[in-house]
Parts: sequence; structure tokens; C-alpha cells
Amino acid sequence: MVNRIVYCIMLFAMWLLLTWSPDIENVTAGLFVAVICTVLFGHLFFDNAVRILSPRRVFWFLVYIPFFLMHMVRANLDVAYRVLHVDVPIRPGIVKVKTTLTSDLGLTFLANSITLTPGTLTVDIIGSDMYIHWIYVSTDDPENQTAVIVTRFENIIKRIFE
Repeated sequence: MVNRIVYCIMLFAMWLLLTWSPDIENVTAGLFVAVICTVLFGHLFFDNAVRILSPRRVFWFLVYIPFFLMHMVRANLDVAYRVLHVDVPIRPGIVKVKTTLTSDLGLTFLANSITLTPGTLTVDIIGSDMYIHWIYVSTDDPENQTAVIVTRFENIIKRIFE
């Protein structure tokens, strides 16, 4: 029950941030939508909503945002270089990497972070193994692949969701 209340508050706050209008109609509609979504889809939400709101986890989330954006910009520039280069220097492939994350929310966040970084796409997650499509497979060593793709995000995500 507490999780659903927290998710309802988070949905309502997101509505207010996205609409950015203090009108009573907007606030009422946002509250109505947040309650309906929580009632209908509350069973699909993750169980540890209250833990995520601890100040330590919020701090690491705020650290993660610019860290992720920096890697996303670097990856965009890398993909642009590969697309615009005359020789199109790509070596695509699907690699199997390991993660130490155990929570569903942490794994989902990591998979989405990898997918949102251009040049990589999370294809599947089976247990602690993730299958990633990579635009340039720079090494055949699975440990190096894990270090390049997963570890950079995993260390911070672990502090947020684990």
C-alpha cells in the first residue's frame, strides 16, 4: 500500500513537471490520472519504491544524470564519426556481458541506459547475463566487453537501486 501511495505521488509530480501549469483543471486532471494509473497498474510497479526515495539514493541518482548524459554525448559523437567516415569503421556484433545487479529495477535501468547510448542495444537479459548489440566490438574478451559496456553505469546504478 505504501508503495502505491509513493508511486501515485511520483506520477502526480511527474505530471506537474511535464505540464508545468498550476491551473486547477490541470492539477485535478493530473491527480485523477495518477490515482487511476496507480489503481490499474499498481501491481506492475516495482516493490521498493520507498527505498528509492532515500537521500543517499537520490544523491547518487543526481550524480548519475550528468554522468549518463556525458556518455550519451560521447556515444553520439562516436556513432556520427563512424557514419560519416569514408570507410564506415564498424564491427557489429552481439556480445554477452555479466552484471552484478540483482534487482529488477536496477537491471531495467541498466538495460535502458545501455540502449539509450547510441551504438549499443540491449537485446536480452537472462539471469546475470546481458546480450548487447554493439556497433563496434572492440575486443573479443568478455571481461573487457563487460568493463566497456556495463561497469561504467553499473557502479552508480548499484548505489541507487540495490
